[in-house]
Amino acid sequence: MADDTLHELIGTPAGRSVITVERGQLARFADAVKDSSPVYRDPRAAAAAGLAGVPAPPTYPFVMSNFGRYPELQLDDEAPGSPVAKALGPLIAKGGLILHGEQEFTYHRPVFAGDVLVGEGTVVDAYQKESKGHTMTFVVVETVWRERDSGEEVCSSRMNVIHRS
Repeated sequence: MADDTLHELIGTPAGRSVITVERGQLARFADAVKDSSPVYRDPRAAAAAGLAGVPAPPTYPFVMSNFGRYPELQLDDEAPGSPVAKALGPLIAKGGLILHGEQEFTYHRPVFAGDVLVGEGTVVDAYQKESKGHTMTFVVVETVWRERDSGEEVCSSRMNVIHRS
């Protein structure tokens, strides 16, 4: 894939989701990451810890667009298809590996059970590197999560998806 084609991806939308953060999913996620803290399960423990509600575990934004995404919450103007899939599709067709690279999270406030959030992803970088005789294609997506009603930014995540030929 030519660098020009990759650079054309930068700035393109990478999907939008409206989600409801659910307490049960927070507890299940905490179990999955082996965090036994009661604050992720019990509002009384969260209140005793000085929190306004049951919080999401720190890496929960990784799965937010998969949990609590109900069809009736979605926005009508959602564009079909993902630029990440469009970029990597032709590469995947030729074989190779898809890897989830690094991921980072930035919080402006905790994510709580009951929050209704809008997440909007954008491709912020796309490039290739050679490594040990393989071409590595990197697509970097940043997703910003805002409160649906106020528009206040709650958190963001930035991740690399990598295709290795």
